[in-house]
Amino acid sequence: MRKIYLHIVFMYLGILSTYGQSKNIPVRTDTTNYQSRKLKIDEVNLVSAYYHQNGNNSAVTGGIGTEKLSDFANTIDLQMSKFNKNGKKNTFLFELGVDHYTSASSDKIDPSTISSASSADTRIYPSLNWTHSNEQTGNSFGFTGSYSTEFDYQSLGAAFNLTRLSADKNTQFDMKLQAFLDQWTVILPIELRTGNAGKGGEQYDTAPRNSFSASFSLSQVINQKFQASLILEPSYQHGLLATKYQRNYFTDGSLRSETLPDKRYKLPIGLRMNYFLNDQFIIRTFYRYYMDNWGIRAHTAELEIPVKINAFFSVSPFYRYNNQTGTKYFAPYGQHQSSDQYFTSDYDLSTLSSDFYGAGVKFSPPKGVFGWQRLNTLELRYGHYSRSTSLVSNIVSLNLKFK
Repeated sequence: MRKIYLHIVFMYLGILSTYGQSKNIPVRTDTTNYQSRKLKIDEVNLVSAYYHQNGNNSAVTGGIGTEKLSDFANTIDLQMSKFNKNGKKNTFLFELGVDHYTSASSDKIDPSTISSASSADTRIYPSLNWTHSNEQTGNSFGFTGSYSTEFDYQSLGAAFNLTRLSADKNTQFDMKLQAFLDQWTVILPIELRTGNAGKGGEQYDTAPRNSFSASFSLSQVINQKFQASLILEPSYQHGLLATKYQRNYFTDGSLRSETLPDKRYKLPIGLRMNYFLNDQFIIRTFYRYYMDNWGIRAHTAELEIPVKINAFFSVSPFYRYNNQTGTKYFAPYGQHQSSDQYFTSDYDLSTLSSDFYGAGVKFSPPKGVFGWQRLNTLELRYGHYSRSTSLVSNIVSLNLKFK
């Protein structure tokens, strides 16, 4: 289903941007040089990713049935900057994403039609960030506005980001506050609809879902080779948190639409540690503990070891393991009790374990990729995901950086 896809893709693209970096030690800028006040393009990134999954626990049909899904995602971001008369830098980052997916399980929302709502859809999500920074101190702050739309939801987002460095630049504090105001289209399984709801041009009902999150990280350079970061990311959601077109079957043979609490608190706590073994090897590790008020608990561990083959070519194998204790509201097909207040058969919320592994190659020749000076970097990555519920997926992505 789409939730698993989005989780893997965003996490994968996060690996793409994070693990491709060199040592994360702030570099002092020579502010005695003249800085142009004209708006200039710093870099352009094009990222394309193809994702495919399959499994046998579709939440649309009550925890059984195909989970086959394919998605082709494309994003382009344009980073521009200019200095004001006081020598402060203003950076503008515009990003536009377009995803197109097909989902076999979503066809089961209304199997009487040739193509039901959400069986195939396109998601469009533009965003714009402005960041004001002091090149001497490394301190900065900024704001982001975003929008996302597809058939069954629209989302408006806003964010504030802040970075503060110590005088010696060995300690860094980052904060980000985000809010997303969403409108879900309430689509029920065909068996649970009344009258002609959703047919003959009649509009579906809508319901709000608001999400508020924060991210706090404290990074410390321990010595020349070792640095660590502590990350805290609390969040709160309120509104329609259940996916209403997902079926639930009960021990008495009855059928209902998924029902979950309208409030959810989440608290992930993470620790990232990077060790620069030598000029060829970097050891990057990450651990996260997750908990929420739905009873889910999870442990996640990641390891990536970028290997520098030469001055412009590197290979980065990675592995991620996750172990999750599921929500108390979950039960498999036909095992919910009729007295249950909340219920789901979505295996994303069940007890499970998963593995995600793969590798990336990065090519950054001094004269440009294929001799094209503007094409600064080419990065290709592949990942394979499998979990104990039988769901498997593969993803391949291509990143082109122009400077």
